[in-house]
Amino acid sequence: MVDLYVCLLCGSGNDEDRLLLCDGCDDSYHTFCLIPPLHDVPKGDWRCPKCLAQECSKPQEAFGFEQAARDYTLRTFGEMADAFKSDYFNMPVHMVPTELVEKEFWRLVSTIEEDVTVEYGADIASKEFGSGFPVRDGKVKLSPEEEEYLDSGWNLNNMPVMEQSVLAHITADICGMKLPWLYVGMCFSSFCWHIEDHWSYSINYLHWGEPKTWYGVPGYAAEQLETVMKRLAPELFISQPDLLHQLVTIMNPNTLMTHEVPVYRTNQCAGEFVITFPRAYHSGFNQGFNFAEAVNFCTVDWLPLGRQCVEHYRLLHRYCVFSHDEMICKMASKADVLDVVVASTVQKDMAIMIEDEKALRETVRKLGVIDSERMDFELLPDDERQCVKCKTTCFMSAISCSCKPGLLVCLHHVKELCSCPPYKYKLRYRYTLDDLYPMMNALKLRAESYNEWALNVNEALEAKINKKKSLVSFKALIEESEMKKFPDNDLLRHLRLVTQDAEKCASVAQQLLNGKRQTRYRSGGGKSHNQLTVNELRQFVSQLHALPCVLSQTPLLKDLLNRVEDFQQHSQKLLSEEMPSAAELQDLLDVSFEFDVELPQLAEMRVRLEQAHWLEEVQQACLDPSSLTLDDMRRLIDLGVGLAPYSAVEKAMARLQELLTVSEHWDDKARSLLKARPRHSLNSLATVVKEIEEIPAYLPNGAALKDSVQRARDWLQDVEALQAGGRVPVLDTLIELVTRGRSIPVHLNSLPRLESLVAEVHVWKECAAHTFLTENSSYSLLEVLCPRCDIGLLGLKRKQRKLKEPLPSGKKRSPRVESLSDLERALTESRETASAMATLGEARLREMEALQSLRQANEGKLLSPVQDVEMKVCLCQKAPAAPMIQCELCRDAFHTGCVAVPSIAQGPRIWLCPRCRRSEKPPLEKILPLLASLQRIRVRLPEGDALRYMIERTVNWQHRARQLLSSGNLQSVRERAGAGLLCGRWQAAAGQAPETSKLSQPPGPTSFSLPDDWDNRTSYLHSPFSTGRSCIPLHGLSPEVSELLMEAQLLQVSLPEIQELYQTLLAKPSPAQQADRSSPVRPSSEKSDGCRGKRDGVSGLESKLKRRLEREGFSSERWDRVAKMRTPKKKRIKLSRPKDTNSFKLERERSYELVPSADTQSLPSDTSYSGQEDSEDEDAICPAVSCLQPEGDEVDWVQCDGSCNRWFHQVCVGVSPETAEEEDYVCACCAATDAPGRR
Repeated sequence: MVDLYVCLLCGSGNDEDRLLLCDGCDDSYHTFCLIPPLHDVPKGDWRCPKCLAQECSKPQEAFGFEQAARDYTLRTFGEMADAFKSDYFNMPVHMVPTELVEKEFWRLVSTIEEDVTVEYGADIASKEFGSGFPVRDGKVKLSPEEEEYLDSGWNLNNMPVMEQSVLAHITADICGMKLPWLYVGMCFSSFCWHIEDHWSYSINYLHWGEPKTWYGVPGYAAEQLETVMKRLAPELFISQPDLLHQLVTIMNPNTLMTHEVPVYRTNQCAGEFVITFPRAYHSGFNQGFNFAEAVNFCTVDWLPLGRQCVEHYRLLHRYCVFSHDEMICKMASKADVLDVVVASTVQKDMAIMIEDEKALRETVRKLGVIDSERMDFELLPDDERQCVKCKTTCFMSAISCSCKPGLLVCLHHVKELCSCPPYKYKLRYRYTLDDLYPMMNALKLRAESYNEWALNVNEALEAKINKKKSLVSFKALIEESEMKKFPDNDLLRHLRLVTQDAEKCASVAQQLLNGKRQTRYRSGGGKSHNQLTVNELRQFVSQLHALPCVLSQTPLLKDLLNRVEDFQQHSQKLLSEEMPSAAELQDLLDVSFEFDVELPQLAEMRVRLEQAHWLEEVQQACLDPSSLTLDDMRRLIDLGVGLAPYSAVEKAMARLQELLTVSEHWDDKARSLLKARPRHSLNSLATVVKEIEEIPAYLPNGAALKDSVQRARDWLQDVEALQAGGRVPVLDTLIELVTRGRSIPVHLNSLPRLESLVAEVHVWKECAAHTFLTENSSYSLLEVLCPRCDIGLLGLKRKQRKLKEPLPSGKKRSPRVESLSDLERALTESRETASAMATLGEARLREMEALQSLRQANEGKLLSPVQDVEMKVCLCQKAPAAPMIQCELCRDAFHTGCVAVPSIAQGPRIWLCPRCRRSEKPPLEKILPLLASLQRIRVRLPEGDALRYMIERTVNWQHRARQLLSSGNLQSVRERAGAGLLCGRWQAAAGQAPETSKLSQPPGPTSFSLPDDWDNRTSYLHSPFSTGRSCIPLHGLSPEVSELLMEAQLLQVSLPEIQELYQTLLAKPSPAQQADRSSPVRPSSEKSDGCRGKRDGVSGLESKLKRRLEREGFSSERWDRVAKMRTPKKKRIKLSRPKDTNSFKLERERSYELVPSADTQSLPSDTSYSGQEDSEDEDAICPAVSCLQPEGDEVDWVQCDGSCNRWFHQVCVGVSPETAEEEDYVCACCAATDAPGRR
C-alpha cells in the first residue's frame, strides 16, 4: 500500500519521509519537488497546488456580518454574553480587566488560525423597540424624575430635532439619524472603522453595562486614514471604493499610528456620552454585556461640510440618505422664522448652490438641451430620483430621456444617460433661478443685520496687531447682540469668552500695576498664591499682546516687565559680588516693593542683606575698638550664628571669635589682677595694660585696670609733688590722697606711710579733743580752738568796721568769715601758715568787737531798762526774776533755775554761762605736748593752726597780763574805781541769800576761786530786776583792763595770771600796800614772796616756752615782743625780710601794748611748733639732700632764717656753732626763692 504513494511531479516513490499527502485530494508530493521547495514537512492541514487553484477559482462570497438565526430577549442575550465572557477568560466577568479584553480582542483580529464568533445587537430601531430615554408615546406613565429628562436636550430623541439642529427641517424620519438606534453588546462585539452618514455629528450614550472601548481619528485626518487603508489593503477597495462606509473593515490602531495617523482612545462607562465630530473615523468594541443608544445631529457649522460630503458621495457613487439641496430650499422657504445665525449660514450655502446650479444649467444648455419642465422632486421616493450614475438624490434639477422613462441623471452626468442626442433630453427642475434669488434675498434680509454684526465680530477677533479694537468695542458688540436678540451661538459665545478673558486680564494687569509688595517677609518664605512669577508675568504680557483686543494696561505692564527684568539683572550682578553693599541691597529691595511679582532673588537678597548688615556692623565696630565691648562681640557672634553660611561671614566670625577669646582671657586676667590680694605692683600691672592696649577691643576690666594704673601714676606724682614742695602737707590733702590711694587696686609703697600719718593726725585730734572738750560737749574741737564767730550781733547784719591797723602793702585782705564753716574753709584753703594766722587774727578782732558790743548791750539793759519795753534775759528769753546770776563774759543775766550755778559751799567763783563756757580750759602744760606731737607729725590741719594761734594768743595775753601786774596801773585802777565796783543798783539789803539752782556748777578751771572777802562785798538782792550774784561792773574799769579781763575769759587755757589778775583787782589793799601802790611800780624782785613765787613759776614756764619756741623758729626779737624778758639780744645780721614786713612787725609790736583792740595777726607765721624736749631733738629729720645722720649725745642744729624755717644738722650744711650763733643761716632752697626779696 505504501508503494502506491509516489510523487506526482517526479513519479518516484523514494524518500518516503519527504512525501506530503494533500488533505484535499490525497495526492503525494516530495517537499523538494514543490515550487518553492519546503524544507520541512508542515504541521497541520496541507493543500496541494491543484486544490489551491481549484479553491481560488470559485466565485467570491460576500463578506461582512451575518444575521443571527436566533432571536434574543435582553435577558437571554445578557445571560449568553456573561456566560461567554466568563468561560472565555475563566473568571467572573467583573474581574476581567479592560486591558486584558482589549489585548485579547486585537490578538483575535490579527490571527487567522482562531475563529471566535460573537453576536451584537446593533442598529436596533428605537421607534420599533423603544428608547432608553423617556418619550411621549402615552404607553408608559412617567415618574417626576423621568419628566425632567423628557424635554431635555440631552435626551437623544430630542437632540436631532432641536431648533439649532438643521436635521429638524427634514420631514422624513430617518432611522439612525433622526431616530436613535439601540446597541446591545457583548464581549468582543465590535463596530468597524466608519464615519457617520453625510459626515454628521453622532452622539452615543451608554445606559448601563460594561464599558465600550472607542478609537477615534480627527476629521482633518480622515483622508490620511483612507489613504493608509487603501495602501495596506488595496484589493478590498478595487471592487468596493466605498468600503469604509460599510462598517466591515477593521484595522489595528497601532498600525494606523505607525503610518502617522493620529488615533485617540477612550473607555466609555455607563452614564457617559461619546460625541464624534463630522468626518471623524471611529471604531471600537464592547468589553462585555452593555446597552447603548446613539443618534446623529447636525448644527449650523455642519452645512458646508454637508455639501462637501454630497460631492464626495458623488465621486464614490454612494447614495445619499437625504437631499442636501432639498433641505436648504426648505429652510430658505421659512426664512422669516429661521434663527438669524441659521439664516445667515443657509444664505451662504444657498448662494453656493445657486452658483453651481447656474453653471450646470448653462452647461446643459450649451450641450443642446432645450426642453425643460418643472418637477416636484420632493414628492418622489428617494430611489426614483437617484442619478443612475452617481446615486445622488436629485432635487434642484435632473435630465431625462424618453427612450428610458423613469431614469434620471444629475446635471454632472448628462452624457451618461443614453446615446440619444442632447436635444431629445428634457431638463426637469424644481425652481427657476428667478425663484431661487428671492429665496436667497429673504435669507439675506433676515441675516443681514446679524451678518454685519458677525462681520464686525470676526474682523475684531481676527484683526492684526495694529488694527485691534479696544475692550470697550468688544463690550459694545456684546451689548448690540443682546439688544437685537441675536442667537446665543458659537460666535457670540466666543466673543463673550474673549471679552471675559480680556476683562480678567485687565483686572489682573491693574492689580499688578496697583499692587505693592508687603514689606513684611512671609513667614513661610514661599511663593504667594496671589503673585505671578517673572516667567508668568512675561507669559501674561505675551497673552495680553495675543488678545484680539487692546488693553490700556498692556504698555504699562510691559514697562513693569522691563523694570522687573532690569531689577533681576541688577540683583544678579549684585549677588555675584563677594561682599555687596548693604545700601545697594536695601535699595534694590525697596525697588522690589513696587513689584507685586514673585521674585526668586528676594529670598537670597534678604539673606545677603542680613549678612551685609552684619558684616558692616562688624566692620564699623572694629573701626572704633574703644567702643567694641565684649557684649557687642557676643551679640555680633550670636547674630552671625543665625546667618546663612557664607565665606565672608565665616571669616568675620572666625576673626571675631578669636578676638572675643583673647579679649575674655585678658579681661578675666585684668579682673583677677584688680581683685588680687595682696595687690600687684604698678610695674607688673603696667605691663599687663600694655598688652591689653594691643587688643582692638574695649575690655571693661582692662579699662578699669588701665584707669587704675593711670590713677596710681597720678597718685604717685601727687605724692612726689607733695614731698618735693618742701611745705608741710595739709590734712585734707593727705586724707584725699589716702582715700584715693585706698580706692586704687595697685600696691602703693607710700600709701601705708600716709595712712599712718593720717591715723596719727586722728589720734592727735582725739587727744586734743579729750584735753579741751567737756563731756558730752556740743562744740567741736575747731570751734573751741578758734575765735568765736557766733557772738551776739555777729550773726546779724551789722556795719562792717575797718581794722584799726592797716594791712602791709602788697597784701590782700583775707575774705571775711562770718561763720565757723567759713573760717574752717579759709583755714583749709590757706596755702601757708601765715595766711592761716592772718585769718585767725581777723576772726579774733571780730570776736573782740562782737563780744564788747554784746557786753555793753547786756550791761545797758540791766542798768538802764527802757520804759514800756519788755526785757528778755537768760536762755529762756523771758523777763528777769530774782534770784539771778550774771555771766562774767557776756554779762547777760540768767535765772538760777535755768542754768547750773555754783553752790555757796564752793565759795565765790567767776561764773560763765553755758554759751561762754566752751571747754575744760586745760593748763598750758597740757597743751604744749599737743603742739610738740603736732610738730613731730608735720601735717597742717585747721585744728593745728587754731592751736598754734591760741597758744600764741595765750602767750601774748600772758605777756600783757604780766606787764599790767608788774606795773602800778592795776592798783590805780582798783583805787580809782573804789567802792564803785559795788555801788549802784547792784546794792541791796544784806543778809538775803539767793535761791540756789538744783544743779550746781562744778568747780574747775573756768570757775576759779576769788578772794575770801568777795562774799562780804557781794549783795544778794530781792528785786525782781536784781541778780543773785553780779560781776565786776564795766563802768568802773578802764578799757584796757576791761578788754584784758574779757579776753582772759575767751582764752580756752587756764593761766595763773588770770586768777592773779582777779585776785589783785578784787583784793582789799592794806595801808602798806596802798602806800606802795602810790609810789612808782617796783621791779618784780621787790614783790612779796608769794607773788614772786608765782612770778618765778610763770618766769620758769616762760623760759621753758621760750626754749621751745626758739626751737620752733621764734627769733629773740619775736620773743622779746611776746615776753619782754630782760635778757640781752644776741647779735644777729639783720634779717633779709621785705621792708613792708618789718614795718608790719613794728605795728604789730605796738598793738601788744595795753590797747584793747590790738591786732594779733603779727604772731609767728609759717612756723612749725615742736613739743619735743631737748632730749628728743635726736629724732628730728634733717631735710638736707645729703644728710650725714650724725649720732651722739650732742647734735648741733641750725634753723633756716629764710621762708621755710626748717632745721638742719650743722655738720650737714657746713655751719659752725659760732657762725650759727652770730649770723643768719639761709638754706639753698630759700636762697634761690628769696633772692629777689633780699635784693
